[in-house]
Amino acid sequence: MEHIVYVVDDDHSVRQALVSLLQAEDYQVADFSSAQTFLAHSFSPAPGCLILDMNMPEANGFDVTDALTKLGYLIPTIFLTGYGTIPLTVKAMKAGAYEFMTKPAVPRLLLQAVAEALKLAEKNLGASREMQTLTARYDSLTPREREVLQLAIGGLLNKQIATALGVSEITAKVHKRRVLEKMEVRSLTDLVRAAERLNIVKTQGR
Repeated sequence: MEHIVYVVDDDHSVRQALVSLLQAEDYQVADFSSAQTFLAHSFSPAPGCLILDMNMPEANGFDVTDALTKLGYLIPTIFLTGYGTIPLTVKAMKAGAYEFMTKPAVPRLLLQAVAEALKLAEKNLGASREMQTLTARYDSLTPREREVLQLAIGGLLNKQIATALGVSEITAKVHKRRVLEKMEVRSLTDLVRAAERLNIVKTQGR
């Protein structure tokens, strides 16, 4: 199975050193000088991992991993930082970092972390694709349909949803049906499961 290693670091010399190290091990590498260009590019369907500079001018590592999560990508991330502290390491691990290393990273240890992260990416591939699909479905909902979704998974009936939104019960039913269709689920139970995967908060009404 093919893999890809993403490298995001605004320091050109560091980035090129990482790319050379990885390519010497026959890894397919895609490197980026900023968080924006990385997040905006078309991601490969192949399982991959990310080597990410923790401190960049326009965004820190946590901003990038948060954005990836919102996009539905489950990419094991190896954080690199010029100055590691215990609190920062703990925060990174809580944020889902696969590994946290200080610069300059020891090549042997970095390559070992990459190999292990790619194995995890293979296991996560199915879940990652499912999250991307769910995220795309949710993004297709209108603001009103998202309100209806939150109210529906909060346990409100059509009449209660209508009252909460100030619309007729028929309109509420139409919105709810469209939500089920766009999310491609057959029942409220399936909708609740999908919402849980997306960490959508329930709304109990006004």
